[in-house]
Amino acid sequence: MNNHEIDFQLYGDDMQFVEVELDPQETVVAEGGSLMMMDSDISMETIFGDGSSNQGGLVGKLLGAGKRVITGESLFMTTFTNQGTGKKHVSFASPYPGKIVPMDLSELNGKIICQKDAFLAAAKGVAVGVEFQRKMGTGFFGGEGFIMQKLEGDGMAFVHAGGTIHKRELQPGEKLRVDTGCLVAMTGDVEYNIEYVGGIKTALFGGEGIFFATLSGPGTVWVQSLPFSRLASKVFAALPEKGGNKGEGGIGGVFDLFNK
Repeated sequence: MNNHEIDFQLYGDDMQFVEVELDPQETVVAEGGSLMMMDSDISMETIFGDGSSNQGGLVGKLLGAGKRVITGESLFMTTFTNQGTGKKHVSFASPYPGKIVPMDLSELNGKIICQKDAFLAAAKGVAVGVEFQRKMGTGFFGGEGFIMQKLEGDGMAFVHAGGTIHKRELQPGEKLRVDTGCLVAMTGDVEYNIEYVGGIKTALFGGEGIFFATLSGPGTVWVQSLPFSRLASKVFAALPEKGGNKGEGGIGGVFDLFNK
């Protein structure tokens, strides 16, 4: 094992957090702002990139940090190390309603490709990089842009997504069409492309967008039922200044009449 071996436990249902158990000198790396709580003997350190051993000095760290900026993430990540003598715990929370998915990269051929805001935390040694879409059409219309995150290594990694998460095993040659925003992650052997919905009326008025993400097996795919972009658009549309309802239609709505 090149990565630190960490134990963990998930808590909650729709607003989950993951508690990571660290032995002395074990370290977990996480996105800034994901910390929920930690024991007193755990030290925090802000670092460039992901802290993996394959960054190769200052230049490698700067390149790694630059790649994170391309994916819309911060230049920095935070490490949490157990400096005590016994087992200690640190917990990380999801930023919006959904699920946290633990992934053992040693059982997934050492590589996972995920949407660029899905990564939550990982054992130290897991490399957090970028995956460029090789096809121009996929980059322009695939919903995730040209760049997705890739997690490489042989340790535990945790990704989060909205709503309910469905894991699907694709057989060789099997294809799955997914709404572009609903794709969370896939193993490196899955072929990712886009497909036109078909029919100008369906494309314009169907409400599902113009393109599907087409995933071809073999491999494993994780799909979310509620992309954050979909949730945000519904909340935005319901704001009063955008024409949404101020109340729920009950007696509170009557009193709103006097506040206009």
